[in-house]
Amino acid sequence: MLEKLLGGGKLEKKVLDTTKKYLQILRSAMECLKNVFLTENIEETYCIDALEREADSLRREIISIIYEGAFLPYIRPNICNFIEITEKAFDALKTCAFEFRYLNKDLFQKIKEDVLRIANINLDMSEILIKAFSALIEKNNIREKNLAIRIYEKRVDEIKLDIADKIRKWEITNFWDGKNISEFIEALTKISDIIEDASDYLYIIDLSLK
Repeated sequence: MLEKLLGGGKLEKKVLDTTKKYLQILRSAMECLKNVFLTENIEETYCIDALEREADSLRREIISIIYEGAFLPYIRPNICNFIEITEKAFDALKTCAFEFRYLNKDLFQKIKEDVLRIANINLDMSEILIKAFSALIEKNNIREKNLAIRIYEKRVDEIKLDIADKIRKWEITNFWDGKNISEFIEALTKISDIIEDASDYLYIIDLSLK
């Protein structure tokens, strides 16, 4: 177990357990966003804000415990950096939810299927990230999970290009409609990039422990 390898104890176990909860909230936020796209219910976008606040509370708890002395000194920055990377995913989720509230729904209908495909992939990637973190703790091989996340991220890139091709053919006369949908797509597709970065960082931590 990772906590034993790094001089473990109650503090280490608490950090790892809390980090798991943090990642599970990230997954819940992904699922929430997917449901927003399915129902097109604006009120449901606020679940992202609520989950982000819950995650932020856990993030502060994790950092606090680490500064209390959890883990050996050389590994502490790695754990903190991993949390900071995943925090960016919540920022992207919040931006995506915010932009959706003001999105021209007629325009959204034209790309809804593609948007749902990305939302499903983001959800799958968040689940794999949880499994990768568990594998790291249990000292199992995380390479396959890292590879799976990379493959998923490339799929998102491909869908993003398809969406861009569609949007270029539209005649959008309202500046704010164009800006809104551009920032919405950018935030939605950025999530997969961040998860890939987080997965890569886990892999770096894994290699450093061997």
